[in-house]
Amino acid sequence: METKKRLVMSFKNSLDRTTSISVDDPREDIKEAEIKTVMDLIVSKNLFAPNGADIVAAIEAKVVVTDTTEYDLVVE
Repeated sequence: METKKRLVMSFKNSLDRTTSISVDDPREDIKEAEIKTVMDLIVSKNLFAPNGADIVAAIEAKVVVTDTTEYDLVVE
């Protein structure tokens, strides 16, 4: 089984839609204040414009943990 962690930061864009930016394998000791600072920087510096729409507000952030189990489907 493989476990992966991803920090998912969600933003509202200028088209009033939600867009997300993900970071694989965030630090274990990451603090909420650090995440908020980065999200505010992304908004204030207008660093990204996915699909041509500016990011205008930070909405939420979460760490998503997934467990993946692969199966060998070769049956003899």
